[in-house]
Amino acid sequence: MRSTALSPSGCWRCSAWPRSSDSTSFPRIRNWHDLNFYRPDAKVRHKHIDSLFDDNVIDWALIERHWKDLLRTGISIREGRLSSVTLLRRLGNHSKRNRIYKALRELGRVVRTVTLLRYLSEPELRVQITAITNRTEAFHGFATHLMIGGRLIGHNDPDYQERVVKFNELIANCAIYSTALDITDAANALAAEGHLVDPDDLATVSPLITRTLRRFGDWHLDLTPPKDVVATRLDLAPGALFPTTPV
Repeated sequence: MRSTALSPSGCWRCSAWPRSSDSTSFPRIRNWHDLNFYRPDAKVRHKHIDSLFDDNVIDWALIERHWKDLLRTGISIREGRLSSVTLLRRLGNHSKRNRIYKALRELGRVVRTVTLLRYLSEPELRVQITAITNRTEAFHGFATHLMIGGRLIGHNDPDYQERVVKFNELIANCAIYSTALDITDAANALAAEGHLVDPDDLATVSPLITRTLRRFGDWHLDLTPPKDVVATRLDLAPGALFPTTPV
């Protein structure tokens, strides 16, 4: 599986876990002067970028020694036997003496160094990271608009914080889904009336619209399925989306 995860500056723990769980993390890179590149071996030297690495060297023996522990922890999280909240609690208490902490830190240094080198050498990757980051930040801004009670969570319980974030994102996704259905109905109506729908114009229409939302209106929970089938497909006539004749 290939996924794109975003973190402020490539946190080593954020970098380590996706690799051990068979995915790839591509954070947006900030504050380059604070980031360290790690050599695979103390004897390795690079012709053009050697000054980036200083004397930092990966401890491969540490990763190999605790590799099975990392796999067991990753599988436990994937299977739901260990929650991420519990793991963060364990890593937050006297973490520097924890073998999982040390192995994760070292593995994260490996993954982050590879990611930084790819970021420098692959323009397409930089474009991809920027586009997805902008999209993600737009969603976060939309979800923040729906965060009733302020942006700060006034509670230190990680379980409570996780519920607040999940419920906030659930409301945001419901609002986006409703707006997307309205956009779909409008596009289908235009096509049914014989209007040409320009794909470039349609691509610029975003469902992250806040001016039509009543944040402090009446909230009614209705679990009854709708009677009519919801239109989720753009039913554009042939030639409406991609006209074959000049207009």
